[in-house]
Amino acid sequence: HSSKKTYSSMSSSEDNSGECTPKEPETADSSKSVTSSTRLSLVAERLRELKEKRESARKENIAEVAKEDYEKSLPSNHLSKERRIEWEKRDFEAKKEAQESGLDYEREKLLDERADEVERWEAKKKRKKNPDEGFSDFQQASYRQYQRLTKQLKPDLEAYESSKSYLPESVLYPSVDTLPSSSDQYPCHSAVQRLVDDVEKQISKRKQFSRRREFQFDKNIDYINERNKRFNEKAERFYGKYTAEIKQNLERGTAL
Repeated sequence: HSSKKTYSSMSSSEDNSGECTPKEPETADSSKSVTSSTRLSLVAERLRELKEKRESARKENIAEVAKEDYEKSLPSNHLSKERRIEWEKRDFEAKKEAQESGLDYEREKLLDERADEVERWEAKKKRKKNPDEGFSDFQQASYRQYQRLTKQLKPDLEAYESSKSYLPESVLYPSVDTLPSSSDQYPCHSAVQRLVDDVEKQISKRKQFSRRREFQFDKNIDYINERNKRFNEKAERFYGKYTAEIKQNLERGTAL
C-alpha cells in the first residue's frame, strides 16, 4: 500500500509540476490543420466569388449583344422618332396643365425659349408655306417658280421714290393698255446685268433637271414604251431584290 501511495504521489506531483511533454506535438499538429482548413475555405470563397463575377459578366455581355442586334434591326430614324414622341408627350402634359390653370399655353411656352431660336423657327415655318409637292402640271410649276423669284427680288426703294418726281403715273403703274415708248426711263446697266445673271442661272439649273438620259445599247429591253419603262424601273427599284431569283430562273428556263 505504501508503494502505491508513493507512485500516486509521484504521478500527482508530475501532473502538478507540468513536466508532461508528450502532449506538445499533438497541439502543433492541430494548429497546422486549423490553419490549412482556414486557407482552403478562403480559397474556396475566393473561387466562388470569381465564378459569380464571371457568370455576371457573361450575362451582361449576352444582354449587350442582344441589345445591339435589336438596335441594328430598327430603322435609322428610330431615335429621332422616340425623341419626337417624348417631346409630344411632354408638350401635351404642359398644355393640359396650362389649360387647367387658366393660362395661355403659347405665351407660357415662349417664356422658356430664346429669341434667336424663336426667330429661326418662325423663318423655317415661313419657308414651308411653299413646299415642293412634286410635279402636277406646268401651271403649278410656273406659279411656284414665280413665288420663288419674287422672294429673291431686292428692289431699290430710293431709286423708286426719286423716279416718282419725273415719271408719269402711267409709266409708274402700267396697265394692259400701256404701250412702252422711247421716252420712258431706260433701266440702268446694273438692273439689266442682274436680269441677265438671273436668266442664265435659270437656264443652267433647268439643264440639270431636264437633261435626257443616255440610251444604253447593252441593256436588256423589257418594255414596250416609255411609260412601261418607267413602271418597270420603279418595280425593279422596290421589288428587284425579292424577285431576282425568279427572274434568273425564268431566263434560264429552270423555273418550276
